[in-house]
Amino acid sequence: MYVSNEPASPTRGGGLVRVRLDLAYDGTAFFGWALQPGLRTVQAVLEEALATLFRVPRVPVVVAGRTDAGVHAAGQVVHVDVDGQRWQREAPRIVRRLAGLLPADVRVYSVAAAHPEFDARFAALWRRYRYRIADADSGPDPLRRLDTAGWGRRLDADRMREAAHLLLGLNDFAAYCRRREGASTVRELQCLDVARDRDLIQIDVRADAFCHSMVRSLVGALAAVGDGSQDVAWPAALLSRSLRSDMVVVAPAKGLTLMEVGYPPDGELAARAAQSRTVRSRSL
Repeated sequence: MYVSNEPASPTRGGGLVRVRLDLAYDGTAFFGWALQPGLRTVQAVLEEALATLFRVPRVPVVVAGRTDAGVHAAGQVVHVDVDGQRWQREAPRIVRRLAGLLPADVRVYSVAAAHPEFDARFAALWRRYRYRIADADSGPDPLRRLDTAGWGRRLDADRMREAAHLLLGLNDFAAYCRRREGASTVRELQCLDVARDRDLIQIDVRADAFCHSMVRSLVGALAAVGDGSQDVAWPAALLSRSLRSDMVVVAPAKGLTLMEVGYPPDGELAARAAQSRTVRSRSL
């Protein structure tokens, strides 16, 4: 566990320090990341702990990627702006104190002062997710039952891998996304790989960003190829659609984990954030 012990100095206007937190959580008992009135969410739990730690009414956080209900994270990233004097006082012990304030299904494992232009959401270059499927007749290993989805039929990982590679690159993934008003569905899919280890299939996917339900929809399409319901070319053929396809099954949330978020060097943070805020369209 790492926490910065360097003397902190105000790095933003108003005597504030921008702080990066790296955290993990088991999403099973959460209604997703984002605040929802009357529901237990990861954001609500984390902000409550930070408010207690810094003795303020609320510490709003900015997250790298919102996760849906039941989705897990091993490498989630957030940033907060905190009072410089409070940061200096709490920095050496903040990880230990948060461990005592947070429930057992959330852990902050790294806290450090960040560059003033660091933005957990918009400065991210990519997000990497992993999906775990057990296709054994017996179902998932009981020790991994919370982060592994069971599949009722045996899957052909080689066919799934072949179909996955046809989806790589800059494309409009409208067929795989739940559309949000005014939001682009154009994404650069940088990696989509499928590997088998005995009765476990692991799907790793990395992109500059993901739209709502995109990863679980991609998994559902690949699984349809794997069980023989669709041919290898079918997932890529759906990229020609401008609306979500009702033929694509959204895989269960429990199998999905946000593994890692990548960022550029400090000198490139502002440019990356500005680029991410621009609505993208695919050049045809």
